[in-house]
Amino acid sequence: MLRIHFTPADLARVRLNDGADPLWEILLSLHLVQSTIGSQTFGHWRKLARAELTASAGLLTMLAPPTGYSVDFLTPPVSGQTLLEGVEQLCGTAKPVLHRDLTRLAAERRLPDWAGELARGEAPMLRRLGVALHQYHRVALAPYWPAVTAAIQSDRQSRSQALLSGGLDRLFSTLHPAIRWQAPVLEVDYPVEQDLHLDGRGLLLLPSFFCWGRPITLEDPEQPPVLVYPVAKTGDWSWSLGERPTGSAALGTLLGRTRAQLLDTIASTPSLTTTELAKLMHISLAGASQHASVLRNAGLITTERRAGAAYHRLSAGGSALLDSSRTQLRQAR
Repeated sequence: MLRIHFTPADLARVRLNDGADPLWEILLSLHLVQSTIGSQTFGHWRKLARAELTASAGLLTMLAPPTGYSVDFLTPPVSGQTLLEGVEQLCGTAKPVLHRDLTRLAAERRLPDWAGELARGEAPMLRRLGVALHQYHRVALAPYWPAVTAAIQSDRQSRSQALLSGGLDRLFSTLHPAIRWQAPVLEVDYPVEQDLHLDGRGLLLLPSFFCWGRPITLEDPEQPPVLVYPVAKTGDWSWSLGERPTGSAALGTLLGRTRAQLLDTIASTPSLTTTELAKLMHISLAGASQHASVLRNAGLITTERRAGAAYHRLSAGGSALLDSSRTQLRQAR
């Protein structure tokens, strides 16, 4: 049971998030893409997303397993932010917070060597994490973002009306079947015993498309209080993409799977070095250099050398190829 304790000051500081939070949607969709739950609602999306995931997704699934603890620092405490703003804030997470969350995660599962680099706040590892988040969002969430935002805006309108017509009593009583308002305590069915004392900080109610089954909150009581709850969605929301591959998978027959993923990676995060590409793609440095050379010779990327490192960017030709692929997919739906 989760118990959220309100003071009189907290009652005046309950607020609804402005819209979809990209990092919360990433976190909760990572839980779903690794599991089999909610197959009627998420099964088709899961099939398409899994086909698109690049090697860098392994970094994210290690930090956000389908059950148990996920690191709190994946969802920085800023509402209404863009993905870019959220990733920038995440990459600036204080070292003690990184160390604390990863120590907590290590108590439940064995972590790879790179977790030590992340716990120490080493800049290359944080950059690698940021790139992985952008890549994952690009293939697993961006194609469906209109459905995500539409469902959340619809929910927000309903909650705002409930608040206006019946105050907090009406809002809390209609928020979710797992929630009960026993003033001044909000009770939530939860897999562990947890008490959250707001102490005048208020509570952010954050609707989420990929939240499944029951509401969720952060484990760290010192973080700004938030309660994430699932919104209603239809079972056929992901079928507009049909059975066709999207993004880099659609280019795989033309370029080869690895080069298509490498091109998509460079498109997601410009100015990656060859070393960073090799780490993100889980291939050798020589392999990354060779694939980049092929893409460059084909006019799909440009490379600039600075201080002994090669930085790669998508060229106009590469951008046109990706845009053309997406246009053909939209027309084929």
